[in-house]
Amino acid sequence: MSQKQPISEVDLLLIANQLIQEHENYLDGMRATSVEEKDDVLVFKGEYFLTDQGLPTEKTTAVFNMFKYLAHHLSKEFTVK
Repeated sequence: MSQKQPISEVDLLLIANQLIQEHENYLDGMRATSVEEKDDVLVFKGEYFLTDQGLPTEKTTAVFNMFKYLAHHLSKEFTVK
């Protein structure tokens, strides 16, 4: 198995947000604002487009799926240094 490339959180967020913007399911305002590593999996966080009452909207599911996509693809390649 190949070694994961160590990368700073800032650089990883730049890559993640580039992937988000290029993705076919991109929504205006969708953006990863933080990342942490838990058990070799990168966990991305950002705006979830909740209602004022804190309830999910249609966009919430899209954002969740996008962050899951990022975790699946980038966790294979990178580790946060």
